[in-house]
Amino acid sequence: MAAPALRSAVARARAAALSGGRWLGSSSAAETERERERGREKEEEGAGWELAAAREYYDYRKSIYGDVTHRALLVDAVGTLVVPAQPTAQVYKSIGEKYGVKYSEDEILMRYRRAYEQPWGGSRLRYVDDGRPFWQHIVTSSTGCSDAQYFEELYQYFMTEEAWKLCDPDAENVFKALRKSGVKTAVVSNFDTRLRPLLQTLKCDHWFDAVAVSAEVAAEKPNPTIFLKACEFLGVKPEEAVHVGDDRRNDIWGARDAGCDAWLWGSDVHSFKEGGL
Repeated sequence: MAAPALRSAVARARAAALSGGRWLGSSSAAETERERERGREKEEEGAGWELAAAREYYDYRKSIYGDVTHRALLVDAVGTLVVPAQPTAQVYKSIGEKYGVKYSEDEILMRYRRAYEQPWGGSRLRYVDDGRPFWQHIVTSSTGCSDAQYFEELYQYFMTEEAWKLCDPDAENVFKALRKSGVKTAVVSNFDTRLRPLLQTLKCDHWFDAVAVSAEVAAEKPNPTIFLKACEFLGVKPEEAVHVGDDRRNDIWGARDAGCDAWLWGSDVHSFKEGGL
């Protein structure tokens, strides 16, 4: 039987969707200024769209699965479970200065985003094995520096505890409570083979029953395969799992295409404890 906390979270999310929840902001009838009225109308228009989409989504799931109780929690890694302790562009610049990197942090960030968003020509997957070819391409494109020693220093830095911090300081207590109550947990991440040792370094590997990393299962989000693999590892049906991630396309659409429920980190939930999670 699933944990009451997770069932409560599901119920609250559904109730929020059906009643308006956090998507519908309250407004004062005393506000008469036209500009403020226009702003409120725009917000309500967006809220109405979100509400309609939420209703349609939950009605769709209920028509297929009924009132299925979640038995598993899937979690994205970077951006949901952990984030870089310092901005990536700042790290690239600070380490790169001794290797002749001259670009500003803003320029590095712009070039990083451009390189990351472009199709990766080396393989249909970005993260193959340790991901070095892909990351070498990203570092060189971002900084203009192809020095092998510079790349190696950056690569090793992002395997250290100092490079990362938890998004939710209370995550350890929440995951331990969930597992103790019978909810199975897994990390589902587009990452290279450094993920497992990184989780060990961050002392959070024991929070999870399984890890589905793209470099190991040869499928990257939003490909439903990686979510289906995670469910297989946990021994649950996709409809019995809810995935939490910060990327609408990769995490939300990908998980739902696999048949899982999905919540957007930073919008539907802001902490793992929120709403009973």
